[in-house]
This record gives sequence, C-alpha cells and structure tokens, in this order.
Amino acid sequence: MQAVASESCEAAEPMKQPSARRGYGLRACGAFGSEYINDFIMKIKEITDVIERFARLEWQEGYDNAGLIVGRPDDQVHAALVAVDVTEEVLDEAEREGCDMVIAHHPILFHPLKRFNSADAVQRCVERAIRRGIALYACHTNLDSAPGGMSWHLAAELGVERLRVLEPAAEGSEVGFGTVGELAEPLAVGVFMERIRERLGVRVIRHSDIACGQVRRVAVCTGAGASLIGAARRAGADFYVTSDLKYNDFMTPDKALTVADIGHFESEYCAIRILFDILSKNLCTFAVRRSESSRNPVNYWV
Repeated sequence: MQAVASESCEAAEPMKQPSARRGYGLRACGAFGSEYINDFIMKIKEITDVIERFARLEWQEGYDNAGLIVGRPDDQVHAALVAVDVTEEVLDEAEREGCDMVIAHHPILFHPLKRFNSADAVQRCVERAIRRGIALYACHTNLDSAPGGMSWHLAAELGVERLRVLEPAAEGSEVGFGTVGELAEPLAVGVFMERIRERLGVRVIRHSDIACGQVRRVAVCTGAGASLIGAARRAGADFYVTSDLKYNDFMTPDKALTVADIGHFESEYCAIRILFDILSKNLCTFAVRRSESSRNPVNYWV
C-alpha cells in the first residue's frame, strides 16, 4: 500500500482541521468545561478499541473483512466520518469536513486487490484514501451480531419490546443474528407496515402473503436475512422484517408468518446512528460526524 502512495501518486494536500459545526458529535466534558474542543487528536487504535468493546472483531463472519482496512493502528487522526459505505461522495465529504478517518458499516474490500489503476470505484476510493491519508475502518457483521447491535436497534425503532436474539451464536448467548420481541399492543398488519414506512423512511415494502391480520410478535434481521426465515417461524413471529429476499424466499413462510423485504440500505442505515452514539458517548472530546452523503445505491421508479 505504501508503494501506491509514494512516487506514482500526487503529494497529499494538508487536511483542514475539523471545527465544532453542525453534524459533529463533539462535546466537552469534565475539566474542559462547556467549550467545544476542535484540536483533539487520537490514535486510530484508541478509537477502534471503543468500537470493538461493543462489537468484537471475532464476532464477524468468516467471509467478512471488518476492522482497519487502510491506515495503521498508531496513526493519529483528528476527526471521523461515520457512513454506511465508503464511496467517492463520502470521501468528498470527509475531505470537505476535515475528517481523516471514515468508519463505515460495509467494508470497501472483501477480497485482495491485485492492482491499483483506478479501474473501478473500489480501486479509486482505496487509492484516494491512501494518497490523502484517510484511514478506512469497517464494522460489519460483528455489529450485526453484537448484543444491542443492528437488529436490536431497528426493532426498537419499530416499537418492538422484550427483545431476545433470534439465532444465537451459541446456546444461551446474546451474540448472534436477528432479534425477536413483541409490540406493546397488537397492530393490524397494514398499520404496522405503515409504521415501517414512516419510521424507517422506506419507499417500497415487498412482502409475502399476509399470514394473519394482526401483528404482535415481530422478528427483525437487518441486511440479507432470508436464512433466518425458519428461525423467525420457530420463534412464533407473526411478522419478519429483513431485506434482500429472492423470489422463492417469499414462498418459504407458507403463510405461517408475513415476511417483508424493506431494502438492504434501508435496514442498515441505523449503523450510522449506532456507531455515532458509541463514539460520541465514549470519546466526548473527539470529533465525530454523521455522513450526509451516504445514499442508497438502489433507485426506485415509482
């Protein structure tokens, strides 16, 4: 990676320093009084340690690439931008706002790159991050499976209570994928789907046949959750919220429960809020910004 950033690359321009502006989770605490702090520098390892106390790297799936992708643990950074994906638009925002670290839910790399020649968006983003001194970090399936992680957060947004893990990694463990719980009061299935649309900003909900008119027990799995339809059924769920379902997946419930596909991005946008909260509550003098450039790559003609 250093070879890419050396003689064949343009010299890095200095990043502007972050300021206490709208969008930053930059708070003063303790001895610092009530003033904003805008020159606090931290090592990358100090930041990632906070994240990994909540979502341990060993909880990620075997295919995943969560962790530090560009940068070194002892490198120092001034501010972090939290996003769903690392894209050229997100890197534009990072440079514009003086953020020299991007913390994303999805890893930009799942497989080794054999060359760097700007042939596609992934190569361009990695090259640019190296040239400009922007660290890239991903918190993916380890955040999905963490207790209180992605599915727990999405379920709570929908008013699902008394949550427990849907598919635990081990018997009795709270680590695992998905969650299941109950609504405070039963809702008509149409009312519950409107709640999904309104609270999550979902434009389109694809769903299986309506299994019953009332919804009380709800299962949730952010991201691609077709493999957990059986677990949702065994848990006695009336309704299962997930994404990335294929044609035959809508037949799997066999009218035992209603399965709804709300879209991958829509189900995982909450990662920004979760990671922002973890960092801003534990690193109260470090500048953290929620990306305003994270967007859904899927477009809808409606």
